[in-house]
Formats: sequence, structure tokens, C-alpha cells
Amino acid sequence: MSSAASEDDLTEGERAGLELIRESGGIHQSDFWKNLDVSSRKGSRIVESLFEKGLIQRDETVYEGHNTYYLTPAARDLDFSLLMAGDQLSPFIGDEEVDPHDDTFSQWVMTLAYEG
Repeated sequence: MSSAASEDDLTEGERAGLELIRESGGIHQSDFWKNLDVSSRKGSRIVESLFEKGLIQRDETVYEGHNTYYLTPAARDLDFSLLMAGDQLSPFIGDEEVDPHDDTFSQWVMTLAYEG
């Protein structure tokens, strides 16, 4: 099931929870339900639902001396094909220095043009 399809079926509480996790970039579950102003039980249900739908990641951790989960947004469907020309990855990925006189980039762009 794609993320978009899953998000269409979210309850109001799940939408608010997902937005909180995405905006924060990550939050401890013990703070999650407090920020949503819901009970810990309801917060746990929201987290479980979002996790089962693949919308968030949940990692066990210790926070303020208590076992809890650290909640982060799940990686969205990313299209890495935009970095590719044939079987070549963009020549600038991972290079610390780019030689402006090298024609590697031009060749890569030409490969893109011929594929399109």
C-alpha cells in the first residue's frame, strides 16, 4: 500500500500525530502524546496505527530514565532515477571537488538527452 493511499484513510488524531512527527523530524513517544494533548493510551494507539501503515519508524530507546520509542517519519517513496543517466549515477554525487574542465558532466547530460 502506498503512503498516499494510507494517508487518505487516517483519522483526525492520526493526521495530527503524523504531522507532529514529520514537523519535528522525530519525537519520543512519551512526548508525542503530551504534545498532541491525548492520553498515553490513545497516543500509543495512534503510534501503532501509523507504524502498521508504514508512515512512521519506531525505535526502542531510553529517555529520561524510561523505556520508550523514538518516532520518526518513514522514508517516502523517492525517485532516484532522476540521478541516473543509463547505468551512470550523476557524476557529482560523492565528489568533493569538481573539475570544471572535465567533460564527465557533459557526457552524463548527453546520455540523459539521448534516453529522453
